Amino acid sequence: MTTASLSERSGGASAAPDENLLRLVAGALLMLSRLRTVPNPVYPANVQNAYNRLVLHCLRVGVEPPGSVPDMARWAAERPLGRWPLALPEELRTGDTRLVDPETRLPHQLCLEWEVSAADPAAELFENDRILEALAVCRAANAPHAYTAFRKLLTTKPVLTGVELALLGGDPACGMLLQQVIKRCYEPAPASYLREGAYSQCERCGCLMVPLLRGGHRCELDRCRRDGRASGPGKALRAERGGVFQLSRPLRMFITSPGLAETELESALLAKFGIRAEMWPNYDAYDLRVALPGGRHWAVDVKDWANPVLLARTLTPFRTEPPYERAFLVVPRYRLQENEAYGRQFLRNLPEDLVERVTLLDDRTFLRRVADELPGTKHTRDGGRHA
Repeated sequence: MTTASLSERSGGASAAPDENLLRLVAGALLMLSRLRTVPNPVYPANVQNAYNRLVLHCLRVGVEPPGSVPDMARWAAERPLGRWPLALPEELRTGDTRLVDPETRLPHQLCLEWEVSAADPAAELFENDRILEALAVCRAANAPHAYTAFRKLLTTKPVLTGVELALLGGDPACGMLLQQVIKRCYEPAPASYLREGAYSQCERCGCLMVPLLRGGHRCELDRCRRDGRASGPGKALRAERGGVFQLSRPLRMFITSPGLAETELESALLAKFGIRAEMWPNYDAYDLRVALPGGRHWAVDVKDWANPVLLARTLTPFRTEPPYERAFLVVPRYRLQENEAYGRQFLRNLPEDLVERVTLLDDRTFLRRVADELPGTKHTRDGGRHA
């Protein structure tokens, strides 16, 4: 699916008055999911504040409020956003969209998207802190290859044993330079993920799978759940001496998940067209730099967001070094299959200064665009080529 035409843009949707409340609730749910123990008797201030604000709002609009913080969490798992007493634009509340997975009782990716789309940059906290720290270290050492190796590690190794984490210091690519940053990216895997002394690791993305109350496991990444390959038993990983560690959840959602889409696009460009894309050039100016005939280059950022409205609102201009002729925002095809209005909703909410500077495409359509630029090729329906 290609980007919606400019004529479909309606000038941008104004923020609904209740969006800030939803953002507070999303942040509270994420904080609750990160707690190692059940708070007793006092919840963290952010959680209590979000609950109090939700109760007051419900009383003002004449709706029975949740009776407690756990009841607020149950609302998030059992009520689609369309049934919350909030004045939200229709495109933010359609379908069976929930903040918490009713089976795993963990926040959906959408919940994190609401948190990081806050106007306050501090809401992006964890994942940006770690990435910016790695960037600063690599720039100071004039080591762009170390940063590239760091990003590949977070993409391909969301789970490490204690021994593997300790041995990163011997990795010449990035371990010696970024060892302390890397260790802060990982956290001990929760014991609640154990079944019969073992964790289950998703065969597709490598993340730990979440045990379900009714039996079985489920991968928490949208990209794995959507194709039905993430509900099997997975690969058993024993909790041996030294423990098991996983990336923090924001890094799994916003680095590992799109990182897999980035490396898949990199592989497809090489396999189909013999194009070796430059990954995260100039310390992550954008995700891929694609060389085309005539000395031209395209810049690509890959995003795997559930909500196109929140994605559009958070988008910033691509950096201009290294230079490029065109800029593309590429999303996995399954997102547009789930929401046929994804492109139109994105464009309606894109800042005016970016409308003509970035083009939204799904990954298959982008590959077809690349094929169209190559002499002597014609593309197939899946974006491949024939001589």
